[in-house]
Amino acid sequence: MELSNTTKWRIRRYDGTAIVERDDDIAAEFPLTLKLGGEEFATLVCSPTNLEELVVGFLASEGVIREAGQLKALTIHEDKGFAYVELAHGLTISRDHYAKRFIGSCCGKSRQFYFHNDMLTAKTIMTRTRISAEQCIRFMEELQASSAEFRSTGGVHNAAIGTPSGLLAVRTDIGRHNALDKLFGYCLMHRLRTSDKVIAFSGRLSSEAVLKAAKIGCGIMLSKSAPTDLALRLAEDLGITCVGFIRGGEMNVYTHAERIDFGDALTLW
Repeated sequence: MELSNTTKWRIRRYDGTAIVERDDDIAAEFPLTLKLGGEEFATLVCSPTNLEELVVGFLASEGVIREAGQLKALTIHEDKGFAYVELAHGLTISRDHYAKRFIGSCCGKSRQFYFHNDMLTAKTIMTRTRISAEQCIRFMEELQASSAEFRSTGGVHNAAIGTPSGLLAVRTDIGRHNALDKLFGYCLMHRLRTSDKVIAFSGRLSSEAVLKAAKIGCGIMLSKSAPTDLALRLAEDLGITCVGFIRGGEMNVYTHAERIDFGDALTLW
Protein backbone atom coordinates (compact mmCIF):
# COMPACT_ATOMS: atom_id res chain seq x y z
CA MET A 1 0.00 0.00 0.00
CA GLU A 2 1.53 3.31 -1.10
CA LEU A 3 0.86 6.08 1.38
CA SER A 4 0.93 9.83 0.83
CA ASN A 5 1.61 12.84 3.03
CA THR A 6 -1.70 14.37 1.93
CA THR A 7 -5.29 13.31 1.52
CA LYS A 8 -8.37 14.92 -0.04
CA TRP A 9 -11.25 16.30 1.99
CA ARG A 10 -14.48 17.88 0.74
CA ILE A 11 -14.88 21.36 2.24
CA ARG A 12 -17.06 24.43 1.96
CA ARG A 13 -14.88 27.48 1.41
CA TYR A 14 -16.28 30.83 2.54
CA ASP A 15 -14.50 33.95 1.26
CA GLY A 16 -16.67 36.59 2.89
CA THR A 17 -19.15 36.83 0.04
CA ALA A 18 -19.74 33.32 -1.33
CA ILE A 19 -19.50 29.64 -0.44
CA VAL A 20 -17.70 27.26 -2.78
CA GLU A 21 -17.64 23.49 -2.33
CA ARG A 22 -14.36 21.89 -3.34
CA ASP A 23 -11.76 19.24 -2.52
CA ASP A 24 -8.93 20.44 -0.30
CA ASP A 25 -5.52 18.92 0.48
CA ILE A 26 -5.16 17.87 4.13
CA ALA A 27 -1.95 16.71 5.85
CA ALA A 28 -2.12 12.96 6.57
CA GLU A 29 -1.64 11.81 10.18
CA PHE A 30 -0.42 8.22 10.62
CA PRO A 31 0.25 6.28 13.84
CA LEU A 32 3.25 3.95 13.57
CA THR A 33 3.88 1.56 16.46
CA LEU A 34 7.45 0.32 16.88
CA LYS A 35 7.96 -3.22 18.17
CA LEU A 36 11.50 -3.79 19.35
CA GLY A 37 12.43 -7.43 19.78
CA GLY A 38 8.73 -8.33 19.83
CA GLU A 39 7.84 -5.79 22.55
CA GLU A 40 5.97 -2.56 21.97
CA PHE A 41 8.45 0.29 22.31
CA ALA A 42 6.78 3.50 21.11
CA THR A 43 4.05 4.92 18.92
CA LEU A 44 5.03 7.74 16.59
CA VAL A 45 2.36 9.98 15.10
CA CYS A 46 3.85 11.01 11.79
CA SER A 47 3.44 11.61 8.09
CA PRO A 48 3.36 8.24 6.31
CA THR A 49 6.42 8.59 4.05
CA ASN A 50 10.13 7.79 4.53
CA LEU A 51 9.12 5.53 7.41
CA GLU A 52 12.32 3.45 7.41
CA GLU A 53 14.38 6.62 7.79
CA LEU A 54 12.07 7.77 10.58
CA VAL A 55 12.50 4.51 12.51
CA VAL A 56 16.29 4.45 12.05
CA GLY A 57 16.64 8.13 12.98
CA PHE A 58 14.32 7.83 15.96
CA LEU A 59 16.16 4.81 17.38
CA ALA A 60 19.51 6.56 16.90
CA SER A 61 18.18 9.74 18.48
CA GLU A 62 17.02 7.78 21.51
CA GLY A 63 20.37 6.00 21.90
CA VAL A 64 19.12 2.54 20.96
CA ILE A 65 21.50 2.34 17.99
CA ARG A 66 24.51 4.34 16.84
CA GLU A 67 24.54 3.26 13.19
CA ALA A 68 22.18 1.61 10.73
CA GLY A 69 24.27 -1.56 10.71
CA GLN A 70 23.15 -2.32 14.26
CA LEU A 71 19.73 -3.26 12.89
CA LYS A 72 19.38 -6.94 12.10
CA ALA A 73 15.96 -6.49 10.53
CA LEU A 74 13.44 -3.72 9.95
CA THR A 75 10.03 -4.56 8.54
CA ILE A 76 7.25 -2.03 8.16
CA HIS A 77 3.63 -3.11 7.68
CA GLU A 78 2.06 0.12 6.49
CA ASP A 79 -1.43 -1.38 6.22
CA LYS A 80 -1.38 -2.31 9.92
CA GLY A 81 0.69 0.62 11.17
CA PHE A 82 3.51 -1.45 12.71
CA ALA A 83 7.29 -1.40 12.39
CA TYR A 84 9.10 -4.54 13.57
CA VAL A 85 12.73 -4.05 14.59
CA GLU A 86 15.34 -6.64 15.50
CA LEU A 87 18.71 -5.49 16.79
CA ALA A 88 21.88 -7.29 15.72
CA HIS A 89 23.24 -7.46 19.26
CA GLY A 90 20.22 -6.81 21.45
CA LEU A 91 19.40 -3.70 23.45
CA THR A 92 22.63 -2.25 24.86
CA ILE A 93 20.96 0.25 27.21
CA SER A 94 18.87 -0.89 30.14
CA ARG A 95 15.15 -1.04 29.50
CA ASP A 96 14.73 0.71 32.85
CA HIS A 97 15.62 3.92 31.00
CA TYR A 98 12.64 3.49 28.69
CA ALA A 99 8.92 3.40 29.31
CA LYS A 100 6.07 2.59 26.98
CA ARG A 101 5.12 6.03 25.80
CA PHE A 102 3.18 8.02 23.26
CA ILE A 103 5.28 10.42 21.19
CA GLY A 104 3.01 12.88 19.46
CA SER A 105 3.41 15.15 16.49
CA CYS A 106 3.51 18.21 18.76
CA CYS A 107 6.01 19.36 21.36
CA GLY A 108 5.83 19.31 25.10
CA LYS A 109 4.57 15.89 26.20
CA SER A 110 7.21 13.49 24.91
CA ARG A 111 10.52 11.96 25.93
CA GLN A 112 10.07 10.70 29.47
CA PHE A 113 13.79 9.81 29.57
CA TYR A 114 14.73 13.21 28.07
CA PHE A 115 17.87 14.07 30.01
CA HIS A 116 19.34 10.56 30.52
CA ASN A 117 19.61 9.43 26.91
CA ASP A 118 20.29 12.88 25.53
CA MET A 119 23.31 12.97 27.79
CA LEU A 120 24.54 9.73 26.17
CA THR A 121 23.87 10.64 22.53
CA ALA A 122 24.31 14.42 22.08
CA LYS A 123 27.85 15.38 21.18
CA THR A 124 29.79 18.64 21.14
CA ILE A 125 30.36 19.91 17.59
CA MET A 126 33.81 21.16 16.61
CA THR A 127 33.18 21.87 12.91
CA ARG A 128 35.12 24.55 11.05
CA THR A 129 32.43 24.85 8.37
CA ARG A 130 31.41 28.43 7.63
CA ILE A 131 28.45 29.82 5.72
CA SER A 132 27.71 33.30 4.42
CA ALA A 133 24.64 35.27 5.45
CA GLU A 134 23.47 35.18 1.82
CA GLN A 135 23.82 31.39 1.74
CA CYS A 136 21.76 31.11 4.95
CA ILE A 137 18.94 33.09 3.37
CA ARG A 138 19.09 31.14 0.10
CA PHE A 139 19.23 27.81 1.97
CA MET A 140 16.01 28.67 3.80
CA GLU A 141 14.33 29.86 0.62
CA GLU A 142 15.19 26.56 -1.07
CA LEU A 143 13.78 24.64 1.88
CA GLN A 144 10.49 26.50 1.74
CA ALA A 145 10.23 26.11 -2.03
CA SER A 146 10.97 22.37 -1.92
CA SER A 147 7.83 21.25 -0.08
CA ALA A 148 4.74 20.79 -2.22
CA GLU A 149 2.97 19.37 0.83
CA PHE A 150 3.47 22.59 2.80
CA ARG A 151 2.24 24.72 -0.07
CA SER A 152 -0.88 22.60 -0.49
CA THR A 153 -1.77 21.95 3.16
CA GLY A 154 0.13 24.38 5.39
CA GLY A 155 0.10 21.53 7.93
CA VAL A 156 3.58 20.02 7.80
CA HIS A 157 7.15 20.83 8.83
CA ASN A 158 10.25 20.55 6.70
CA ALA A 159 13.86 19.78 7.55
CA ALA A 160 16.80 19.68 5.17
CA ILE A 161 20.48 18.85 5.26
CA GLY A 162 23.08 20.12 2.86
CA THR A 163 26.32 21.96 2.32
CA PRO A 164 26.55 25.76 2.49
CA SER A 165 26.04 25.80 -1.28
CA GLY A 166 22.80 23.81 -1.44
CA LEU A 167 20.39 21.14 -0.20
CA LEU A 168 21.12 17.41 -0.30
CA ALA A 169 17.92 15.98 1.19
CA VAL A 170 14.60 17.37 2.41
CA ARG A 171 12.17 15.50 4.66
CA THR A 172 8.60 16.42 5.57
CA ASP A 173 6.39 15.45 8.49
CA ILE A 174 3.47 16.72 10.54
CA GLY A 175 5.85 16.57 13.53
CA ARG A 176 8.89 18.82 13.33
CA HIS A 177 10.95 16.40 15.45
CA ASN A 178 9.89 13.54 13.18
CA ALA A 179 11.21 15.51 10.19
CA LEU A 180 14.60 15.78 11.92
CA ASP A 181 14.56 12.06 12.79
CA LYS A 182 13.92 11.28 9.12
CA LEU A 183 16.98 13.34 8.23
CA PHE A 184 19.00 11.48 10.87
CA GLY A 185 17.88 8.18 9.40
CA TYR A 186 18.79 9.36 5.91
CA CYS A 187 22.29 10.29 7.06
CA LEU A 188 22.83 6.94 8.80
CA MET A 189 21.43 4.84 5.97
CA HIS A 190 23.59 6.68 3.42
CA ARG A 191 26.64 6.90 5.72
CA LEU A 192 26.70 10.62 5.11
CA ARG A 193 29.44 12.68 6.72
CA THR A 194 27.62 15.32 8.76
CA SER A 195 30.31 17.42 10.44
CA ASP A 196 30.58 19.73 7.40
CA LYS A 197 26.83 19.95 6.77
CA VAL A 198 24.08 22.47 7.59
CA ILE A 199 20.54 21.79 8.80
CA ALA A 200 17.61 24.01 7.78
CA PHE A 201 14.40 23.69 9.72
CA SER A 202 10.92 25.16 9.46
CA GLY A 203 10.12 24.73 13.15
CA ARG A 204 11.03 26.59 16.30
CA LEU A 205 14.60 26.20 17.59
CA SER A 206 13.58 24.30 20.71
CA SER A 207 15.92 22.48 23.06
CA GLU A 208 14.97 19.16 21.51
CA ALA A 209 15.61 20.42 17.97
CA VAL A 210 19.08 21.61 18.99
CA LEU A 211 19.79 18.28 20.71
CA LYS A 212 18.81 16.44 17.54
CA ALA A 213 21.23 18.57 15.51
CA ALA A 214 23.96 17.63 18.00
CA LYS A 215 23.07 13.95 17.67
CA ILE A 216 23.11 14.18 13.87
CA GLY A 217 26.48 15.91 14.11
CA CYS A 218 25.76 19.24 12.39
CA GLY A 219 27.18 22.46 13.81
CA ILE A 220 24.98 24.97 11.97
CA MET A 221 21.18 25.08 12.32
CA LEU A 222 18.99 27.50 10.37
CA SER A 223 15.33 28.26 11.02
CA LYS A 224 12.65 30.69 9.93
CA SER A 225 11.31 30.65 13.51
CA ALA A 226 12.28 31.73 17.01
CA PRO A 227 14.50 29.97 19.57
CA THR A 228 13.89 29.21 23.22
CA ASP A 229 16.34 30.22 25.93
CA LEU A 230 17.10 26.60 26.91
CA ALA A 231 17.82 25.82 23.26
CA LEU A 232 20.35 28.64 23.10
CA ARG A 233 22.06 27.61 26.33
CA LEU A 234 22.38 24.07 24.97
CA ALA A 235 23.64 25.38 21.62
CA GLU A 236 26.33 27.42 23.37
CA ASP A 237 27.47 24.35 25.31
CA LEU A 238 27.28 21.96 22.36
CA GLY A 239 29.04 24.23 19.86
CA ILE A 240 26.06 24.73 17.54
CA THR A 241 25.47 27.91 15.55
CA CYS A 242 21.78 28.82 15.75
CA VAL A 243 20.33 31.24 13.21
CA GLY A 244 16.65 32.12 13.46
CA PHE A 245 13.99 34.38 11.96
CA ILE A 246 15.44 33.93 8.46
CA ARG A 247 12.80 35.87 6.58
CA GLY A 248 12.70 38.57 3.96
CA GLY A 249 16.46 38.84 3.63
CA GLU A 250 17.02 39.22 7.39
CA MET A 251 18.07 36.88 10.18
CA ASN A 252 19.22 36.67 13.80
CA VAL A 253 22.43 34.85 14.79
CA TYR A 254 22.16 33.67 18.40
CA THR A 255 25.15 31.43 19.08
CA HIS A 256 28.66 30.77 17.71
CA ALA A 257 28.45 33.61 15.20
CA GLU A 258 32.07 32.96 14.15
CA ARG A 259 30.74 30.46 11.58
CA ILE A 260 28.69 33.13 9.76
CA ASP A 261 30.40 35.31 7.14
CA PHE A 262 28.68 38.71 6.94
CA GLY A 263 30.86 40.01 4.14
CA ASP A 264 31.06 43.80 4.03
CA ALA A 265 28.06 44.40 6.31
CA LEU A 266 28.55 47.24 8.77
CA THR A 267 28.66 46.45 12.48
CA LEU A 268 26.65 48.98 14.51
CA TRP A 269 26.63 48.88 18.29
